[in-house]
Amino acid sequence: MKRLLIITLCITLFSCAQAQRWKAYRYEVDYGLGATNFLGELGGANQIGTNYFKDLEFSQTRLAANVGLRYKINEYLASKFNFFYGKVAGNDRLTQEYFRKYRNLSFKSNIYELSVNLEASFMKEQVGHRYRLRGIRGQRGFEMYTYAFMGVGAFYFNPKANLGGTWYALQPLGTEGQGIIASRKPYSRLQLCVPVGFGFKYTIDRRWGVGLEYGIRKTWTDYIDDVSTTYYDNDAIRKAHGDVSADLADRSDGGKSQSDKSRPEITGSGQQRGDPRDHDSYMFAILSINYKLVTGRNNLPKF
Repeated sequence: MKRLLIITLCITLFSCAQAQRWKAYRYEVDYGLGATNFLGELGGANQIGTNYFKDLEFSQTRLAANVGLRYKINEYLASKFNFFYGKVAGNDRLTQEYFRKYRNLSFKSNIYELSVNLEASFMKEQVGHRYRLRGIRGQRGFEMYTYAFMGVGAFYFNPKANLGGTWYALQPLGTEGQGIIASRKPYSRLQLCVPVGFGFKYTIDRRWGVGLEYGIRKTWTDYIDDVSTTYYDNDAIRKAHGDVSADLADRSDGGKSQSDKSRPEITGSGQQRGDPRDHDSYMFAILSINYKLVTGRNNLPKF
């Protein structure tokens, strides 16, 4: 009986210590590599442009990386500061839809994002293993931790296109008549975004873990690919911004890729070049390595 009481007391004390252990490791850094992709006007499925994943072009997936610092508010909530880097691209030659392929536009851009997310989970994260007393059976905690997140951030992009072997930044060129008339102002390459997604973390030991996170970014710009509204008069673009701008504003190939005759009316002034009703978005999928930092007495991490 005495032995049973001692064992029960030890388990109780150990459980209490485990319940507070997360406070000793409130901070966590993670480093990740993965992939990014883009949803916008250029490229996409073999049909008229559609929304979201129906128009995803997997061949345009590019490299991504991130570094982050997570702070546990309690056992179910955490906030995380992120820096993401990725590349996005699109190319009308990858689609068989007639009008998009005739348009023949393409771009690439680096994405630099700073964001802060709030993470929420329905389960407690495992911090080390539970009930490791020799000879004592007990339940182990969940090594797998699942969460959803939403946040706010800012990102910088700079769409470029290739002409004659040279890559040109498109925003200064005013390819849709920006800067020529007051109603078409140059767009900002610094924009806000709202990251939304979910993630999984697997605990290896008290300090180390691995994670997988996927998130899509809602934005308030339609110019990540430099395409949004209608064609502007190409002669006016050439006069205001030069030959390079005019050549990149209308890159239609005269129907050569369609084995069809030229249809210049498709890219004439006022004709549809993009769809301003739907903003562009981009996404990250990141595989990360996580490392917990000891929390100091002042509630700051010890590096």
